[in-house]
Amino acid sequence: MNAENVHQDIDLAAPDLPREPEGVAGPAVPGSNAETAFDTEAGALIEPAETELGIEPEPAADPEPEPAAPEPANPPTGTVSAERLAAKALEARLLGGERKLRRREVAAGAGLSLLSARKLWRALGFPNLGDEDVAFTERDQSALSTIVDLVRDGKLTEEAAISITRAIGQMTDRMVVWQIEALVEDMVQEQGVPDAVARKRLVSELPNLIDALEEMLVYSWRRQLNAGVQRLAVRAEAGLQSSEEGREGDEDDSPLPLARAVGFADLVSYTSLSRRMNEKTLAQLVQRFENKCAEIISVGGGRLVKTVGDEVLYIAETPAAGAEISLALCRAFTEDEILPQARVAMVWGRILSRLGDIYGPTVNLAARLTALADPGTVLVDSMTAAALEQDERFVLVPRPAEDVRGFGEIHPVQLQPGSGRGLILD
Repeated sequence: MNAENVHQDIDLAAPDLPREPEGVAGPAVPGSNAETAFDTEAGALIEPAETELGIEPEPAADPEPEPAAPEPANPPTGTVSAERLAAKALEARLLGGERKLRRREVAAGAGLSLLSARKLWRALGFPNLGDEDVAFTERDQSALSTIVDLVRDGKLTEEAAISITRAIGQMTDRMVVWQIEALVEDMVQEQGVPDAVARKRLVSELPNLIDALEEMLVYSWRRQLNAGVQRLAVRAEAGLQSSEEGREGDEDDSPLPLARAVGFADLVSYTSLSRRMNEKTLAQLVQRFENKCAEIISVGGGRLVKTVGDEVLYIAETPAAGAEISLALCRAFTEDEILPQARVAMVWGRILSRLGDIYGPTVNLAARLTALADPGTVLVDSMTAAALEQDERFVLVPRPAEDVRGFGEIHPVQLQPGSGRGLILD
């Protein structure tokens, strides 16, 4: 762990002291708010620029250009130079221009101390850069100003701005890795080229896709934002009222703000299977597993929270929806000619939703029940069974009590399909 990471949550608005080494927290400036940056009324992201603290920031204008290296008499030719030119053109398009600014210039242009700017860049997942690295464009400055203006205008607190920025950084990072790997895999299969060749070729083929991918990203974000508002705000109270049925009032999850059906599906014997597979076969199995899970969960009206190797975590707004999804997942893996069977468990209870993930005793109990389930079966707990017992679509078969770590004695119930056709996939 380096010094920058140790001190990343303190001294946000402290002025930059050139005499101190990079990333080392020095003593607070007399009269500054360095010790209580989070306690200020407006937050560190809207502290005045360094001029008001007695330190002149470096000018935002472009620095003196360094002497350019003489160009070769003959321009470079051949495959290598063409690849470099393509990569440079792609970078300029994605970044909005050529890299011309240093980090101090970007921070000063947004009216921030460098320390505050670096906190936002860390939240976005950007690597640390030195004072002399010419790594930014005017679009970087504009993006920094956009977040800061939300805080200055009182639309977001500093804490909320950092959290939202971190969400954007983490989600887009995972998204672009997924997209690049999908494109490379497609080129390997369709064009019959090796993986290394496909990765180089991607640089020249990606420009034709940028506008369409960006348009779909914005479209999906708006749709998902609307759906999230409905789930997490408009219909949240109805779920809490439903979760009160059959409760005694002393449950561990009672203070948590959302009621959800929480489910896990875990592939059987995945570890031993993966050891016998080559890279291509394993990739196909993982992709088939994730695709099938995503399809079933979305058709059932649920949300896929995350996949971790051979396991998927999902939620639904009602016990019945969670039960339908769980049975459909179990049936799909049992009938699949390639994938192994799955153990599935689902629990109806309250959760905390943070950082794109979910937390609470309900999640932990669902995970414990998954380990108890036999291959090709679905388990629920007694409270979830009570919420489903009047629904003819489900059959509930009690199982012997089990002692579960962290929960004591619980009474698992096997969930089986009853009347009706169950979840129908197109």
